[in-house]
Amino acid sequence: MIGKIRGLLIEVTGNIGLIETFPGVCFEVYLTPRLLSRHQLNSTVEIYTYLHLKEDQINLFGFESRQDFDFFKNLIRISGIGPKTAFNILSFYGSEKLKEIIKNNDIETLGLVPGLSKKTAMKIIIELSSKLRSAPKVNHLILSEEDQLVVEALVSLGFQSKQVRSIVARLPRDLTLEEKIKEALKIKDKESTS
Repeated sequence: MIGKIRGLLIEVTGNIGLIETFPGVCFEVYLTPRLLSRHQLNSTVEIYTYLHLKEDQINLFGFESRQDFDFFKNLIRISGIGPKTAFNILSFYGSEKLKEIIKNNDIETLGLVPGLSKKTAMKIIIELSSKLRSAPKVNHLILSEEDQLVVEALVSLGFQSKQVRSIVARLPRDLTLEEKIKEALKIKDKESTS
C-alpha cells in the first residue's frame, strides 16, 4: 500500500498531478482543487494517498491533510460510495465544511455536489452523523412519497416515527413498497435484538 508520497509536482492535467518522487519515477495522482491551488509546478508536495485497485485500472487519490484522508476513508465505507464519488465530494467541500454540513443535517448543501442525489446526501449524513457524534435530525430528512407511506405503515404498527424515518432513509431505492416495509421490519428487529 502506498500511504504517503513526497516529491515534486511536475505536471498537472485537470485534477491529476504527476509527482516525481526521485528521478525517473512519477506517480499519477488525483489531487483536490485546494491542494492544486496551493502548489505551483516544480514545488514539493507531501500527500496522504489511497490506492484503489480495480480489474482494469489502478487509481491513486491524494490528500494534503490527514483529516481529509480520514474523511475520504469514512465516505468510502458507506455502501454505494466509491472512491471517485468520495473524492468528488471532498474536492467540492473540504473535510471541515463537510463536518459542518453533516452536523447541521444540511442535505440541500451536500446535494449541490455534482452527480450526488439527495437520497445519497441523506445517506451520507445519516451514516456519518454517529461518527461525528451528532444524531441526525430525522424529522427534517426529505423522504419520497413512497418512503413516507412506508413510514406511515410502520408508525400505524406502533413504531416511533423518528426511528422508522431513519431506517427508511437507509433502504435501497429500487425496492417495491412491500419490500421496503419487510426490509424495514427486519432492520428494526435486528436493531432491537442487538
